[in-house]
Amino acid sequence: MPHIEANDAAIDAMRTLDPTESIVMLNLLKFRDIALDGFGVDGMTGGQAFRRYGELNDSEDVKFGSEPIWMGLPKNTVIGDEDWDLAILVRYPTRQHFIDKLDNAKYREIAQVRHSALLDSRLVEMSQLFPAV
Repeated sequence: MPHIEANDAAIDAMRTLDPTESIVMLNLLKFRDIALDGFGVDGMTGGQAFRRYGELNDSEDVKFGSEPIWMGLPKNTVIGDEDWDLAILVRYPTRQHFIDKLDNAKYREIAQVRHSALLDSRLVEMSQLFPAV
């Protein structure tokens, strides 16, 4: 089953954790062949639409301190059978920055472009263990 939208229970769980902790979000992305119509990316491939989402997401009023720290093309899934088009690690200064972003009306509008681009995705919140911070 594809996963595109945020899991409300996971967001609620995030709200119970230390809001000042720095986090990194692991993004695993599978693009649609053609983006869904009606989101301003009509006729684009999913990859092109996701690049447009990235451009829109880079404005200061929706960035919320996010910083892509690594991006790569997945090759062979050694354990499991999932197939991804792109993997991205994005650092947020604090968990609260990420939550505030999800609560932001302008970001929610931009997120529709992300939705139209993706066939499937995973978004995993991570906190750093090593090297110790």
